[in-house]
Amino acid sequence: MSAPDAVPAVLSPLRSLRDFIRWGASEFTRRELHFGHGTDNALDEAFHLVLATLKLPFDLPAVYLESQLAEDERAAVHAVLQARVTSRKPAPYLTGIAWFCGLQFEIDERALIPRSPIGEMIQSQFQPWLPREPERILDLCSGSGCIGIAAAYAFPNATVDLAEIDAGALDLMARNIIRHHLRDRVRPVVGDLFAPLAGRRYDLIVSNPPYVPTAEWAALAPEFQHEPKLALEAGADGMDVVERILNEAPSHLTDDGVLVCEIGGSDDEFEARFPGIPVAWPEFERGGDGVFVIGREELAGWLRGRRRRK
Repeated sequence: MSAPDAVPAVLSPLRSLRDFIRWGASEFTRRELHFGHGTDNALDEAFHLVLATLKLPFDLPAVYLESQLAEDERAAVHAVLQARVTSRKPAPYLTGIAWFCGLQFEIDERALIPRSPIGEMIQSQFQPWLPREPERILDLCSGSGCIGIAAAYAFPNATVDLAEIDAGALDLMARNIIRHHLRDRVRPVVGDLFAPLAGRRYDLIVSNPPYVPTAEWAALAPEFQHEPKLALEAGADGMDVVERILNEAPSHLTDDGVLVCEIGGSDDEFEARFPGIPVAWPEFERGGDGVFVIGREELAGWLRGRRRRK
């Protein structure tokens, strides 16, 4: 990568960390950027970009915000802030790093940026939903592998399969498995949903599948358009992939196994397509919604009743 251009003369008064964070936040607001990939406002986004560029910790003591930057540091920070404006790429795609469940993951445009509220469930070990500690876990539509890898940390005696169809995401996932030294317990599985998993049953299946309706996907902010369409868009009502998961999950869950699935803001579409399905909707202390939980017995019973009604 070539060295960043010098800071324009008009920005010469900017010298400290605080100066560049303030300028970045003002510029992001002026240019009406969209947030939602780890931060939800211009100031936090600028803060994370500046500190990540300078390889500084996010819990940096406030006194260091007054530190004066060297000329090459000023140029690098200006370049990344300007790239956020001109490219409209979310911050993690510019830094190559995302955080999930307190863990650091490599990330790029081959996979969704980690941000699922399922992370809160992982940190509470999926209580009160799991009847016992799982021995086998499946992360379906795994992308970067963040959900499954975080689950492997939460349950150190479990083995975890990360199922994904996209070759680029699989490469990124493999890098994250190595990054976290989990090759002995976590393995990538290549294929379309459950197709490569014949005969395998799991105590816990977790999935953040595509669930965005086609029209809604087309109207997303440019920041979301940088994420892979395959991981977001899922038909007219967004429920095409979710329906396949519901139909096939009972064959891959143990008798007391549990399915946890994120559908984001598509809960109305979910309830319209699957009326009467006996799912639970966890509440999240740190924000987020649109995750349902259902046990194998309840799901299998609902599917039998649905088939009879048809």
